[in-house]
Amino acid sequence: MSIIRKEQLLKQYFGHGAFRPGQEALIDALLDGRDVLGVMPTGAGKSVCYQIPALMLSGITLVISPLISLMKDQVAALKQAGVAAAYINSSLSYAQYLEVLRRAKNGAYKIIYVAPERLSTEGFLAFAESAEISLLAVDEAHCVSQWGQDFRPSYLKIAEFCAALSKRPTVGAFTATATDEVKRDIVKLLALNEPLELTTGFDRPNLCFSVETPGSKDVWLNAFVAERAEQSGIVYCATRKNVETVCENLKSRGFAATRYHAGLDAEERRANQEDFLYDRARIMVATNAFGMGIDKSNVSYVVHYNMPKNIESYYQEAGRAGRDGSRAECVLLYAANDVRTAKYLIENSEDNVELTEEERAFIRERDLSRLVRMAGYGKTSDCLRRYILHYFGEQAPLHCGNCGNCCGKLEEIDITTEAQKILSGVTRVERRFRSGLGVTALVRMLHGSKEQRIMAMKLNELPTYGIMGDVDRSTIRSYIDCLIEKGYLYVTEGDYPVLRTTEQAKNVLFGGEQVVCLGKKREKTKKKKAGTIQPADNSLYAALRDLRSEIAKRESVPAYVVFTNAALQDMAARQPETMTEFLDINGVGNRRAERYGEAFMDCIRAWKENN
Repeated sequence: MSIIRKEQLLKQYFGHGAFRPGQEALIDALLDGRDVLGVMPTGAGKSVCYQIPALMLSGITLVISPLISLMKDQVAALKQAGVAAAYINSSLSYAQYLEVLRRAKNGAYKIIYVAPERLSTEGFLAFAESAEISLLAVDEAHCVSQWGQDFRPSYLKIAEFCAALSKRPTVGAFTATATDEVKRDIVKLLALNEPLELTTGFDRPNLCFSVETPGSKDVWLNAFVAERAEQSGIVYCATRKNVETVCENLKSRGFAATRYHAGLDAEERRANQEDFLYDRARIMVATNAFGMGIDKSNVSYVVHYNMPKNIESYYQEAGRAGRDGSRAECVLLYAANDVRTAKYLIENSEDNVELTEEERAFIRERDLSRLVRMAGYGKTSDCLRRYILHYFGEQAPLHCGNCGNCCGKLEEIDITTEAQKILSGVTRVERRFRSGLGVTALVRMLHGSKEQRIMAMKLNELPTYGIMGDVDRSTIRSYIDCLIEKGYLYVTEGDYPVLRTTEQAKNVLFGGEQVVCLGKKREKTKKKKAGTIQPADNSLYAALRDLRSEIAKRESVPAYVVFTNAALQDMAARQPETMTEFLDINGVGNRRAERYGEAFMDCIRAWKENN
């Protein structure tokens, strides 16, 4: 097939005029019968890398996918684009399963999504042997590795399935996050044959990263979502209890929020997920049980209410924002006690029960090391994008211009007086208690807490008790983090870490040394003028969005399946009047143009007449 042919298919079915970085090389390799391993960030178009070959090859493409929700979303999107597709998983009755196999044997489908557990069943093996399987694509391929964050033992059966077929299909493995160790595991455990390995880079330029340390996370979150009432977003929490509390808080204030965690029954999880996908609920509050493969393109923000255990998980979860290429926000609400929660979850994890004690101990130490890097992200004053990309082994400029630390929100603050108070407090504690105090207890002592433990330890008798009573606790903690980073304080190792001063602290206490740290500017909030319209929320865009909602409701599909936010924004900006102009809109393919083009152009014409 020629390049023109590939580009025609890309435009016809997916509405894109050109391939993204890495896509064409992976497609060409698969068409040539060569195995591939593609590592591409969320939203970079991994699925196109096997969907285009599926349309060009003569037989069926099997896509191994870990989640039922992902299969349903992908198949729905393909059908909307005019591609014959189906899925096989436990949600089908036996009669439905047999009907899919019957239709597949008759050539009804080009792409079939399959749960990995299905591969080893006798009936499916018989079908695969009798059918022409041209390509086997493994989505979320990192699930095959025990060292990955989402290990699934069923993925280990994939290589065995391929070997059992008389004619082995070409195999393509795709994932968004994989360290070098995980990539080696994927090649080995999927038995890839001299694959083309291609990593396109982890950067997502449309995502704006930021870290906030609010005194009250709930107050901050309420204000944040209120300013984005028409946008969809995900709020991740570390525990089921936090999910329940945060969701109830949002709902009590009138926000359309729902919840998702492993403690809910399957029916409620399904219903809540559909409410979010269909925009009946704008906000999903969830644990990390929600999200892998969720193909909702119009998520405009992801807030981490609690800090994840590692940067791999954070980047994967944050990456669920902005999948359509629109600007999106990824905010981490950082608090030191989240580090303790994450450490507890790591040390008490019962995941991967098939591992030996030695392997489990190794993974625990590895995870604790990753936690340190994650906590560093919450405290760094450097470019946040650079911090993430460096973690994945990529070079990055000193400033990205699109993160909280690079957008002028930080300024140098002289905290010499505050530093002297804190260092003096630690010194006084060291004299009174040889065992020392942890950060939380020290903050409470400096702030003048009357809590029982503080009074029982007679910390109120120290000269430094309450010396920082006019400073909120989160700010005191941020000053302590700065003093640790600059080498005036350190935290001991062990089960009960405490704060200690270093030799360098004497320079501040007795030598007149100045301490300067980076802190957030205190900006005055400006009231929005009446009648002001944001560029991405003008009246035409709103009208197009309302039309999309009507169509989505009528056809019982999520709104973004009709058109993405990015496509609507492009329509609002370019205001097409002919079908040729409409087809030039980013994300508009032939099938969608035929089905919806006239309706959306009528909407644009009506808007022009009234404006």
